[in-house]
Amino acid sequence: MDMEIKLTELLRQTLRVSCGALALAFVISGAAHADSRNLAPGFTSLPKGVKLVVMPPDVELFSVSAGGVPEPRADWTEAAQHNIHAAVNAKSAALGLVTQELADDDADDLAEVNALHGAVARSIALHHMGGGNLALPTKGNKLDWSLGDAVAPIRARSGADYALFIWMRDSYATSERKVAMFALALFGVGITGGIQIGYASLVDLHTGRVVWFNRLLRGTGDLRETEAANETVKSLLAQFPESP
Repeated sequence: MDMEIKLTELLRQTLRVSCGALALAFVISGAAHADSRNLAPGFTSLPKGVKLVVMPPDVELFSVSAGGVPEPRADWTEAAQHNIHAAVNAKSAALGLVTQELADDDADDLAEVNALHGAVARSIALHHMGGGNLALPTKGNKLDWSLGDAVAPIRARSGADYALFIWMRDSYATSERKVAMFALALFGVGITGGIQIGYASLVDLHTGRVVWFNRLLRGTGDLRETEAANETVKSLLAQFPESP
């Protein structure tokens, strides 16, 4: 319950950011480039023949009221989970990756690791991908984050070498919110509608180190629809460091 409150507050704070600030500071295109920011030092691609476990996507969808308050939508979230799951499988097959999924019981037992990834991913997005004054001097502008020993149970239960984590939050303006957006725009005031936030991390299960990371933060996309969800996953996993 506390985690849900924190995530809802995170989304609420994000929704308060103006459209102009988003365009200036955060919004990135779907054709993301895997440069040195996306890769951990010394890591370039997955070794041939490694096993990759795909963790259950951590996803939640919201509607945004006229006043900008995000409200969780269980039906939308269920649809998004199904769409993302199918899109990740399709992307993995296209990349020729040998992947597996956790059994339902294992996934439930390891839910806390998924939550830990969400916290680490937000730190990476804020302090590493965002850069500027928020960059951490101790990191030296390098992707130097880890989930530590928390990933050991994943390796023990799956036998995999690496794990792919996906964290996503998506929101959609209600008709009342859209009316408010239009009305305020007439007076030169811009307020946000929905925002799509996504983080993807490739984690070495032998060390816990995040070896590849990418993010999405934009005002477009729709995880409720199959085709649009496919586009989102392709954008989030753009330049994924598959085996050579």
